[in-house]
Amino acid sequence: MAKEKNNMSLPDVFPRHIGFIMDGNGRWAKKRHMPRTFGHVEGAKTFEKIVRYCRDIGIECISFYAFSTENWKRSSDEVKAIINLLRQYIARARDYFVDETRMVFIGDKSAFPEDMRQQMIDIENETRDFDKMTLIIAVNYGGRDEIKNAAKQIARKALKGEIDPDQITEETVAAHLYTSEFPDVDLLIRPSGELRISNYLIWQCAYAEFYFSDVLWPDFMPEELNKALHEYAGRSRRFGGV
Repeated sequence: MAKEKNNMSLPDVFPRHIGFIMDGNGRWAKKRHMPRTFGHVEGAKTFEKIVRYCRDIGIECISFYAFSTENWKRSSDEVKAIINLLRQYIARARDYFVDETRMVFIGDKSAFPEDMRQQMIDIENETRDFDKMTLIIAVNYGGRDEIKNAAKQIARKALKGEIDPDQITEETVAAHLYTSEFPDVDLLIRPSGELRISNYLIWQCAYAEFYFSDVLWPDFMPEELNKALHEYAGRSRRFGGV
């Protein structure tokens, strides 16, 4: 029998890890004759709604593509707006500690101001033992960059004799990724009508189910997430088997 939340039907089978590519903020604003930065402000509100909803219905782990290594190519005004929204969320993060959600920031944090980097580290440390849900936020993140960094770590250990190159396995690589503690992505959701994963968690999405929606991210409400959950529950996941 399907579960219900806020009078909305939910499937019996949930993914352990849902990944979100938050796309369409700029187009959402453009449709309303507003600057792209306004779309990011509204998208941030949707982010908080979806985080709370996932926690309430019992999702184990969620991740969000907040800022990619390629996003630096955007206009300086848009980059500043995104960074400021991230800074504001970090500043308010402790208000959500009551939800007992573990927070983890993945990506190359070195590009951010020292105070932001330290706040990210502090939040990770202070929420490490929270177990209601894990929230992963990808900032200055790229999937290929992550795998490159993992390869460098493994190569250094091999040079020191700590790892035998002939004994390197998929598990060895996975253990050197940002997400080594967390399950791979089961369901990847991208709104806005784009049909690609844009260098997001490309190792971790090897067997993910993809759900694409034409809804722009600021309009992506829990009802739309429920559609994705039902779609996921109806798929057969064989992981290469029969």
